[in-house]
Amino acid sequence: MPKPNHRRGNQALLMALACGATVEVAARSAGLSAATVYRRLKDPGFRKELRQVSSGMAQRIAGMLTAAGGEAAKTLLALLKETTPAAVRLGTARAVLELGMKAREVTDLEERLAALEERSPSNKPRRR
Repeated sequence: MPKPNHRRGNQALLMALACGATVEVAARSAGLSAATVYRRLKDPGFRKELRQVSSGMAQRIAGMLTAAGGEAAKTLLALLKETTPAAVRLGTARAVLELGMKAREVTDLEERLAALEERSPSNKPRRR
């Protein structure tokens, strides 16, 4: 029996599902029947592969958004200038405050998690 990742249409199917396609649309794009897709979705190995593909996509997207973050921040700050209509400035100010708070929360949580991981017994060298 072939491995799940060698089955006909798996790569196209994985990409379609990871991109949020319905089972029916993913099946059509991979040249498979919906019944075949539902069968594969019951397979733990296939589901694991789908999670890996989805996770990889999410990481790449997060990286792209992070790289564009500086320019986006400059754009938001430029919209706060007096020459911008008041309604736009108000919306921008809210966005800047909200995003700033979220960024601070994430940074704080990352630091706290790192500290907990540092103290975790599983991170300590074992004595022989």
